[in-house]
Amino acid sequence: MKKRVLTGLQPTGVITLGNYIGSIKQMIEYQNIYESFIFVADLHAITVNQDSIELRKNIKSLIALYIACGIDPEKNTIYIQSENPYVTAISWMLECNTYYGELSRMTQFKDKSKKNANFTSGLLTYPVLMAADIISMNADYVPVGIDQKQHVELARDIAIRFNKKYKELFIVPEVIIKTTGTKITDLQTPDKKMSKSNENQKGVIRLLDDLNVVRKKIMSATTDSEMKIIYDPVNKPGISNLINIYSSLTNKSIEDIEKEFIDSNYGNFKTKVADVVVDTLSNIQKRYNEILNDDEYLDRILDKGRDKNIEISKKIYDKMIDCIGLGR
Repeated sequence: MKKRVLTGLQPTGVITLGNYIGSIKQMIEYQNIYESFIFVADLHAITVNQDSIELRKNIKSLIALYIACGIDPEKNTIYIQSENPYVTAISWMLECNTYYGELSRMTQFKDKSKKNANFTSGLLTYPVLMAADIISMNADYVPVGIDQKQHVELARDIAIRFNKKYKELFIVPEVIIKTTGTKITDLQTPDKKMSKSNENQKGVIRLLDDLNVVRKKIMSATTDSEMKIIYDPVNKPGISNLINIYSSLTNKSIEDIEKEFIDSNYGNFKTKVADVVVDTLSNIQKRYNEILNDDEYLDRILDKGRDKNIEISKKIYDKMIDCIGLGR
């Protein structure tokens, strides 16, 4: 029996080329190894103010974009977090087994609460909701970035505490942090991660960007004056980043790329990188628009995912109610 992996996605409406290469391609690998569950964490999104129309639009857009990138609905259970009422009920029972000190020590809470003194209680307690997402699905593995590792560790602590207090009910999840693989950096400041929040958007490529704009961004990417296409992230971060992009999208090794372009200049190489990126995004955008314009297709996927999600979490909920002594 396959182990179960759970991935939550924030409905931001923006996915960068860095997200695609560093995260989505990893998820595509997981769908062939594990029993994969992917959900849109729309309840997590409302810890900060959201425009209701924009939020709902972003939820469907995000799902369509991930499927367009290669997330297979036949190999993944895809669902929207808020469509399962058991998750929030489970979250409350877990909150009553979580200490304030644990939540107040969360790094993200400390950082965000300092920036906004008038924060809601949801900012403090959302790690418990994240734990409920994981525990309610009996997930074995949770792949996250290093900034979310602390939250999965909290989910582990809560699961262990509940198991000891009542009985062995929950699987204790394990965190997966990708320590190898490709990290794509900003095209203008290659010492920084490519992020949608970067001040200079000329260095950021979004999957739904205009393709002519994408080409211009790559052609104006920061490099160096040496004019040698050699992979050296320390001394040549700009050209090394372009090599990473080209390698990731063509599945060519870095060594083969260096040989292929040994007599080329940066302009020629940038053109080749731009061609590959534009071709990749063109295919993704075409599929994305097809999916987004087919409501019945998306609804079938989400209905199926919701029903399976509810079926699994209801069993966990019923066991928790029985253990705690709630209800009749």
